[in-house]
Amino acid sequence: MAYDEGLAERVRELLAMRVDVSERAMFGGLAFMVGGHMACGITGDDLMVRVGKERYDDALRQPHAREMDFTGRPMTGYVYVDAAGTADDALRDWVERGVAFVATLPAR
Repeated sequence: MAYDEGLAERVRELLAMRVDVSERAMFGGLAFMVGGHMACGITGDDLMVRVGKERYDDALRQPHAREMDFTGRPMTGYVYVDAAGTADDALRDWVERGVAFVATLPAR
């Protein structure tokens, strides 16, 4: 599956100041790894964000967010955000959510 390269470039710009970021093909799209953990990524036109179980319900209440059901079953702790939800500063907010969550995980 192809992914939105324009969205990927915008995410790269937001993460550019970090030295612990890498990219990996994952979920049929592109994942942004921070400190060795997936923080966010892109599948098609959707942004995937790893928010963790504690912040999952809150994330789902946000406009344009929905369950990440890549395998046909919801993946608790991950959400998809559609294109309308990644405009302007909203993208920064979502990327920051993913980065904040992976900062709580053990170093790899």
